[in-house]
Amino acid sequence: MPPQPPTDVLVVGAGIVGICSALSLAEQGRTVTVVDKDGPAEGASHGNAGVISPWSCVPQSLPGLWKHIPKWLLDPEGPVALRCGYAVRFLPWALKFLAAGRAERIPAIADGMNALNRPNVDLYRRHLDGTGAEDLVADSWYVHLYRRAADADLGALAWRLRQERGVPLEKIGPGQLHEMEPDLAPRYEAAILIKDQARALSPGRIGKVLAEKAARMGVEFRRAAVSRLRPMADGGWAADTDAGEIVGRQLVLAAGAWSARLLEPLGMRLPLEAERGYHLIFTDPGVSLNNSIMEVDAKFVASSMETGIRAAGTAEFAGLDAPPDYRRARVLAKLMKRMLPGLNTEDTVEWMGARPSFPDSLPCIGEVPGQAGLFAAFGHSHYGFGMAPNTGRVVAQLVAGQPPNIDLTPYRVDRFD
Repeated sequence: MPPQPPTDVLVVGAGIVGICSALSLAEQGRTVTVVDKDGPAEGASHGNAGVISPWSCVPQSLPGLWKHIPKWLLDPEGPVALRCGYAVRFLPWALKFLAAGRAERIPAIADGMNALNRPNVDLYRRHLDGTGAEDLVADSWYVHLYRRAADADLGALAWRLRQERGVPLEKIGPGQLHEMEPDLAPRYEAAILIKDQARALSPGRIGKVLAEKAARMGVEFRRAAVSRLRPMADGGWAADTDAGEIVGRQLVLAAGAWSARLLEPLGMRLPLEAERGYHLIFTDPGVSLNNSIMEVDAKFVASSMETGIRAAGTAEFAGLDAPPDYRRARVLAKLMKRMLPGLNTEDTVEWMGARPSFPDSLPCIGEVPGQAGLFAAFGHSHYGFGMAPNTGRVVAQLVAGQPPNIDLTPYRVDRFD
């Protein structure tokens, strides 16, 4: 088979970030090829909790978090698990994670998160316009539940970070809460509402709809496992795959948790961790939720979707290649039953995906130092679905040599050197 002519831009990774990047590049008139071992929107972004918040600006690591980690790790129903035998490899990342939570670092990280997330609802609606699937993005509030009213403290650091960045908030009591969400258990004494946002009724289907739109615009999706990235002698980039070589004049690396492996042969070692997230879908729930719900004490998110109610949010550290431990997903059934007493927990679907997480909750976006024409767009942690459309827009600007509309300093590829 003769080699194919190079595409303008080769995107490695068909998750939501790669799809949004391909869409924005196609809107510029570029020829684009997307390559992934899986089909579009079948990775981490497929399984997220569906929150589309323009207001996500609170890092995962905050001052004092370390005090809670031993309790979480020892609790079989806790939000964090560390697989036996992985602790030594995990320690360097964990130390960087705790360092990112120092008080003096938090404002800049929050600003970086805020800049990527702020236009996400509008961008998703623009991308979906004309697809017939516009209703997959629904208006929603983000309801943070508190078992004790005293804990719903708008003066706490996480809520101050939001208020300083203009996030619309309201604290409510149990009466108003249960009027909003009548199927909740009466155990909750208060809630804090984040207003003016949206939720995805099927994150995976949104990704597939947008991939289909990109294909109609001329984007080619190829299913192949990429093993190596190579700069070409005469310019451009090649991806070695199990289906042969694929060449692009420029390359966007959006391979999620696998991205760091592909950069290692080029001399880059990045602290990118596969933070494995599990979800459980209750396919015949018998109850419903009107908004995205965060159970603050148990640290999971629940939302009604096309396929039922999805609960997501646990984190497991076990490396990229370890098999799933679906006991982590089944823990969510107990937690959900406490939150929604009327929930039918008999009919469920389990899922696991690897979140690509840097210690500072921010992705890498921009041209890779010393590698002309190679652009990073990976490492979005828990926020890939929310950050994807703006990341795609910025990537298209960079590839075209245009000045981006946000400051890229927080997302520098070399910030961990």
